[in-house]
Amino acid sequence: AWYQRRVRGHVQFKDKDMMALVPACQITANYYAGFAFFMIRKYANTIQLYQHILGYMQRTKQFFQNRSFQAEDINKKNDQMLALLAIANTFCPLRLDESVNIQIKEKQGEKVARLQHGDMTVYDDLFFSGCPKFLSPVVSDNPTPFGTSGPRGLQLQVFKAEVEQQRLIPTLRSFLKLYTSIPISKLAKFLDMSENEVRCCLMAFKHKKEIARGDTVDQTTLDIDFYVDKDMIHISDTKIARHYGDYYVQQVLKLKDSNKLIMGSALSRPGPQQSA
Repeated sequence: AWYQRRVRGHVQFKDKDMMALVPACQITANYYAGFAFFMIRKYANTIQLYQHILGYMQRTKQFFQNRSFQAEDINKKNDQMLALLAIANTFCPLRLDESVNIQIKEKQGEKVARLQHGDMTVYDDLFFSGCPKFLSPVVSDNPTPFGTSGPRGLQLQVFKAEVEQQRLIPTLRSFLKLYTSIPISKLAKFLDMSENEVRCCLMAFKHKKEIARGDTVDQTTLDIDFYVDKDMIHISDTKIARHYGDYYVQQVLKLKDSNKLIMGSALSRPGPQQSA
């Protein structure tokens, strides 16, 4: 994953780039780049990348329906990205586009609801649904160098270790969002933990939040921030403002695309035949 991220730093994912000339190539490259970010815990970057490419896939859906040999693979990539996006948004809650939210509810709505109720087994199902196939990086005489589960099982173990570290963070976040300041002793009673354990959880929360923030995502996009002053926790709720300007620009671009499509079909329509 680290190597994939280093390679991605030299690849440009722009709408006018040469890769954009082959839509299936652009979708596949973005899927693997997002998964690389996912495995190094840059969840905000994963969300940002997948939201962009899922919106692109929605706009070009008609293009792939006319190419049956690509439609199945593109639909599979769409489902894989939605599964990984559901996990990433659980670890790093960000505002999702409405169209992406609707897709997640349609495809993974039941599993997302189970995640919100603390069902840890759902993570395995979503990870297996979203992850690509893995290859062994080494050649060994041992037919099963990674055990009976293979490289895929090894990656699952790495992911489950991250899930275990994130286990208490959603509960901790839900309590912190209710207060502007709260003593550590009071929070410890709510969580049924000792004060030292609560301090460790707060440090883990802060650490995970900084990692998940990513390289290009601004701090204000995260839903909550806090600091500890002696025995008191001070919370600042950074509510995400709606970006009306971005939404307006998106609608203008959609209108321009629709006008181009209408004008193109009008120009390609044969005119009335003149009688001799």
